Amino acid sequence: MVPYGPAVADPHRIRVVALAVVHREGDLLVFSGTDPTKGETFYRPLGGGVEFGETAETALRREFREELAVELDGVEPLGTLENLFTFDGRPGHEIVLLFRAALRDRSLYERDPVGTVLDDGSPVLWLPQAAAVEGTARLYPDGLLDLLTTAGA
Repeated sequence: MVPYGPAVADPHRIRVVALAVVHREGDLLVFSGTDPTKGETFYRPLGGGVEFGETAETALRREFREELAVELDGVEPLGTLENLFTFDGRPGHEIVLLFRAALRDRSLYERDPVGTVLDDGSPVLWLPQAAAVEGTARLYPDGLLDLLTTAGA
C-alpha cells in the first residue's frame, strides 16, 4: 500500500480516506511504511480511499477485505482529521475519517506480525501506543495520537 498514493499523484486533489483504529490492549493495528525521500519509517492505521458513491464505513470494510482479507465488527465513528503532508517529496492533502473497529477473526489478536497488506506486501503489526507517545515510533496521520488521548481510545 502506498500510504498516500492518489493524493501524491495529484497534489491539487483532496483525498477522502477511512481508517480504522483497532486496539489490542495498549497496541494499535498499523502497517509499516517508509518515506523514500526522508528515509523515515512510519506507522499508520489500515484503511483507504473512499470511492464516489460509497460511504466511509463501506469503504473501510472494503479496504480491510482487500488489504487483509478480514471482516470488521463494532465499527463506529471516532473523529475526523485534516492531513496536510509531504510524502516522497510531494505534497498531499487528505480528509481522514477515523473509526473504532474490531477484527472479526479473533486469532489475529494473537499474531505479531499480523501479516502483510495483500496488494503491496507492507508489514501489518501491533504497534505499542506508548512508542508513539514516547516518540520512538512515528504514527500518522498527524493528530491521531491527540485524538486517541482525547477520546480515551
